[in-house]
Amino acid sequence: MKIICCKEHAELAIDIIVDEFETPPVVELLTGEGELSTTCEYCNEPGAYKVSNI
Repeated sequence: MKIICCKEHAELAIDIIVDEFETPPVVELLTGEGELSTTCEYCNEPGAYKVSNI
């Protein structure tokens, strides 16, 4: 599972990964050209982080 989120919703995304998978999440800063145009899954702000369980 991966969640793209803005800075404001990063904590929420981390909590969701921890709750669902009971493992520490991998948090990556979005830097790629294709990734920077992705919006947050919780609002319409630009995505800043990719939070995943792998």
